[in-house]
Amino acid sequence: MRMNPLKSPAVRLGLVAALIVGTGVACGNSSGPELTGGIRVLFVGNSLTYVNDLPRTLSDMALTVGDTIQVRSVSAPNFALIDHYRGGSDALNEINLGRWDFVVLQQGPSTTTINRDSLILTAKLFEPHIRGAGGTPALYMVWPTTDRLAFFDEARISYQMAADEVNGIFMPAGKAWQTAWATDPGLAFFQADGLHPTPLGTYLAALVIYERLTGHDARLLPGVAVVDGSRLSTPEPTVRLLQRAAHETNALYPP
Repeated sequence: MRMNPLKSPAVRLGLVAALIVGTGVACGNSSGPELTGGIRVLFVGNSLTYVNDLPRTLSDMALTVGDTIQVRSVSAPNFALIDHYRGGSDALNEINLGRWDFVVLQQGPSTTTINRDSLILTAKLFEPHIRGAGGTPALYMVWPTTDRLAFFDEARISYQMAADEVNGIFMPAGKAWQTAWATDPGLAFFQADGLHPTPLGTYLAALVIYERLTGHDARLLPGVAVVDGSRLSTPEPTVRLLQRAAHETNALYPP
């Protein structure tokens, strides 16, 4: 059952129909350098992961302060985690290779009961594979669509519950958007389709994930934002605001 709310033709327009496997540094399909050592992270998700290449953005971010995060992504448009688990992708094969320190699981906002149940159930199905391969599951909280902004807490609760069920890591990226908006409501995190992140939204998500996976303070990163290999024109004060938002949000949910 497909849980991601990418259902309208307008939202689907421009999405790649084929399965996208292998983004970021570790797979060699990126313009970034191939890395060795450090933390190895597999992302399993959909377009909320591959738009703006979140995995590569995370890996590049880490390199700026001498951290190494090897990344790979198994993601496809409109996929829920159950689609990956049922064999719609190579996710289980990638996990069973046994070379990931963390496996980041992501589906749609999951604000409704049925989607929450699916998220929790599928996280529990993935867990023994992740643990058996020596890894730790991590739940990447995304955000509701712009027509459902009142449901941020429901999205957070869904991902937090899923993380708790598998004794995994909760990564509150969507909540960090709200933290940043509390200081500057004009920050543009949504694309025009009302779901996908702008590069700035992806940058903030990467900050949250960077802190969670490395244990290092995002506020110590450089005062420039680089997303999918390109430096944004975002002023340094805004970059620092986002770094603080990531750190403050993570502090609300201790590991």
